[in-house]
Amino acid sequence: MRAALALAAVLLTVVACQSAPAPAEATAEPSGVVTWAASADRVGDGVAGRSYRLVVHTSVGGTGVRVRLSNAFGDRPLTLDSVYAGIQKQGAELRPGSNRRLAFGGARTVTVPAGGTVWSDPLPGRLPAAANLVVSLHSPDAGGPASGHWMALQSSYATQGDHTAEESGAAWTIPTGSWFYLDAVSVRAPAGTGAVVALGDSITDGWQSTADLNRRWPDYLARRLKRTDAAVKGVANEGIAGNKVLTDGPGQSALNRLERDVLSQPGVRTVFLFQGVNDIKAHAGVTAEDLIDGYREIVERAHAAGKCVVGATVGPFKGWHEWDPAGEAVRQEVNAAIRTTGVFDAVTDFDRVLRSPYDPARMLPALDGGDHIHPNDKGMQAMADAVDLTALECDTAP
Repeated sequence: MRAALALAAVLLTVVACQSAPAPAEATAEPSGVVTWAASADRVGDGVAGRSYRLVVHTSVGGTGVRVRLSNAFGDRPLTLDSVYAGIQKQGAELRPGSNRRLAFGGARTVTVPAGGTVWSDPLPGRLPAAANLVVSLHSPDAGGPASGHWMALQSSYATQGDHTAEESGAAWTIPTGSWFYLDAVSVRAPAGTGAVVALGDSITDGWQSTADLNRRWPDYLARRLKRTDAAVKGVANEGIAGNKVLTDGPGQSALNRLERDVLSQPGVRTVFLFQGVNDIKAHAGVTAEDLIDGYREIVERAHAAGKCVVGATVGPFKGWHEWDPAGEAVRQEVNAAIRTTGVFDAVTDFDRVLRSPYDPARMLPALDGGDHIHPNDKGMQAMADAVDLTALECDTAP
């Protein structure tokens, strides 16, 4: 009942503000806090005249919602002539009165350069924490490589033609499990509020968690933070399935995407790095020293940007088809270095949380999503529960 009343109040605020829009602002980097994010990669080819209705789940609440549109992997400019933001009622249908047109430097149309990103102007009104925000966008000229996030684990929708202003879901007949052209949302949160960015692979991306229920481990972490008086409230999930620390593959490597996906996000206080298993199991000759050197570079760059870094040990994966004793030896060496060498500002021991006491190279069956490398919903929650929330509050000056 309390949540319903809060949402009703939000919608009333939004409707009341419609008659008195705030002055347009330039599309500069916002000074707020990231409340949702997803790493951009190539997601097929753009389709001219197509609209997308994209459902995302917020972490921290606040005012002045802004969205970041991405053409990071495009080979030509991308024009978006209609972008709206509203609150989900069900499916592709929006709460009445919640759908609001976004502007960019005061203009309704924006062109995102190839390789670039653009922030919208802020919307008046308040967006609550743990809300399903719906961003609808239309491009008349999309073509070439489309930028977005392939494995959303969230039902979104598409249609041909511009139906972005409609709150009805009737026209949105094409389901999609990916996010297109949208890679971040920010809000103005109370003073002192910060965010943590989870930089990772498919485990962070949520594979084997239940779709549409926000049960990735960063989602569980956001719920924990919401229930506390912690200053860190925003959680951005920058996981990409198959991603590596050192080399490109599915997505650019963690080293190569660090600036765009992590350090450029507004209000970030802490980077949470949980990667390495894909580098190890690829059998590409990566050593523990190679991975630790990669971690050190990420930490140094994050420190230079004034962020602290929490590192997580690499989880067990015996039973996965690429596991072998040689890779296990590298994993054990990497984890020993993470625990003992002080490369990170703080450590979360995901290996200890997930491993079986009877075979430490294997995941505990009760937490196993079934493929022996990705945790299930219970495993995702156990990971989030293991994070020391005080470690996210660290303050590292550049």
